[in-house]
Amino acid sequence: MFDQYSIPLVILSYCISVLGSFAALQLVTGISEAVIKADRVRAILFAGLAMGGGAIWSMHFVGMMALKSHMPMSYDVLQTLLSVVIAVAACTGGLAILGSGRFTIDKLLPTSILMGIGVAGMHYMGMEAMLMPATIEYNLNILIISVVIAVVAAFAALWMAFHLHGVWQKLGSALIMGVAVCGMHYTGMTAATYRHTGVVPESGFAGALSGEYLGGVTMVISVAIIAMALKVNHWYRNRPTVPA
Repeated sequence: MFDQYSIPLVILSYCISVLGSFAALQLVTGISEAVIKADRVRAILFAGLAMGGGAIWSMHFVGMMALKSHMPMSYDVLQTLLSVVIAVAACTGGLAILGSGRFTIDKLLPTSILMGIGVAGMHYMGMEAMLMPATIEYNLNILIISVVIAVVAAFAALWMAFHLHGVWQKLGSALIMGVAVCGMHYTGMTAATYRHTGVVPESGFAGALSGEYLGGVTMVISVAIIAMALKVNHWYRNRPTVPA
């Protein structure tokens, strides 16, 4: 049913996940240094948005655009929005744990699990949002492997981000986090089997968005989120450090 992936779009999906992760990690490693509570909360929220929205959600839908199909396809708007909420909420919660007080290894595991669940939850909810004349069945073993990839790679990326300092080290962490996001996505796609039904499910009350338009919307959103996170990070690095 599905022919192949568009290699340029696969590469683009990885680049988006890396840029989003880099923006998020630039913010999150400074959370524990914040003197003012409002600064810490702001950094956590924007880091969660950059990671969940910029790195995970945007990567997923660019990855979906990379998959060539002969079937007409659109996406349920409500379920697509819910997939964003899952990714951002999981990443924000995990980064809040990691950024509270001093960094310790016991905070890293629950954060990695939450972020791995965020990646997986976003992916499979995004798959549920697909409206096409086919049903999807999953190989449970490969599905579990996809989640493990996300958790392990997230653990490695966050460990590097907090133990290695400097822009190049953060970039290395972002490259690994990109592997976590893309590795989970494309392994999850491998777990899926599509059975043609000839009937397209109806969308929810919020309507549907065609795949053609979703690609453009995704690109605009991802660029906006990453640019916003980098701008906030610049402000954060140059903010006053004396409590008000």
